[in-house]
Amino acid sequence: MIFDYNFKNYNFRIILYMLALSTLGVLVVGSASGMDRGTVMKQIVGVVVALIVCVIVSLIDYHKYFKFSSLIYLGCVGLLVAVHLLGKNTKGATRWLKIGSIQIQPSEFVKIGLIVILSWFLAKNQERINKPSVLGTAALLCAVPLGLVYMQPNLSTTIVIAFTMVCIVYAAGLSYKWILGVMAAGIPLTALSLYLALFDMVPFLKKYQAQRILAKIFHSDSQYADLNRQQDNSIMAIGSGQLNGKGLFNNTLSSVKNGNFLSEEQTDFIFAVIGEELGFIRCVIVILIYALLVYECIFIASRAKDTAGKLICTGMAALLAFQSFANIAVATGIFPNTGLPLPFISSGISSLLSMFIGMGIVLNIGLQRKSSNH
Repeated sequence: MIFDYNFKNYNFRIILYMLALSTLGVLVVGSASGMDRGTVMKQIVGVVVALIVCVIVSLIDYHKYFKFSSLIYLGCVGLLVAVHLLGKNTKGATRWLKIGSIQIQPSEFVKIGLIVILSWFLAKNQERINKPSVLGTAALLCAVPLGLVYMQPNLSTTIVIAFTMVCIVYAAGLSYKWILGVMAAGIPLTALSLYLALFDMVPFLKKYQAQRILAKIFHSDSQYADLNRQQDNSIMAIGSGQLNGKGLFNNTLSSVKNGNFLSEEQTDFIFAVIGEELGFIRCVIVILIYALLVYECIFIASRAKDTAGKLICTGMAALLAFQSFANIAVATGIFPNTGLPLPFISSGISSLLSMFIGMGIVLNIGLQRKSSNH
């Protein structure tokens, strides 16, 4: 019952941080879309619905999800299979399902589902975490949905999910023998893959994916100029904002949103619009809010009353940290060009709703945390 909770433990700071980022998202998406009424209203409705769902989820005991772990897992896999069979193809990728007038991206919800499933499984097998049978089962649990996401094709989301899962396994108590063993095999394989990419001979990378990686490594090579143009324009836009920005909703022809310098300024390159219009100081504030959200997840993880709660919070911290970093890293030219939304800010209801649901579970874990005198 919700009345059994001690609401002194309810972390309203998390709600405040999410609302700050989401409000900024509505404003910046509005600016990037040229104040398109439909786009702005969709984003506002998305924030309101996501916040209501988040509050409801935060009042549901997170242990209840474990009773339906098999159903959640089958639901995740089922949705991803449905994408391949019935999904809508956009720009050469099939990542979306249309349900009536609503379009959803199942991979966004799969991120949260897998965090819950893997956390439950590893907590149940905590004493045997380093046994090959346990790690093998965990790897298999993750491999099926990861493979389905990768085949959409969606390499960037596959990497985000894989990174999140690895962080959860590490937090569950993975031995350094396993870590060193994976590194010993992984580093040479990565180097070999990069070399083979030069000759378009990497079996698990499509040609355009390999080209994006090579364009980042050999940035000054003229043959990759077209591939680097988006990121170069993004960096230029962020730099042009200087300390205080050109102002929200500015209409100068040299703006990234008005000059057609970027093709995904409402989603993948939303940070370029933030940098140009709001300036370096507010960019730092945005990054600081993400850091505070990640800190709150880690803090709640440290006070969680059981291992499953700790691992879910760790997973959400890893997801939020890596995805926000990756989006900003693409906009600033640190990472190769990928298609990841900036959490809470980018246009897109699936990403917004899934992140609010995940943070709602974290809030519930915080509600049930160990008291400080334990």
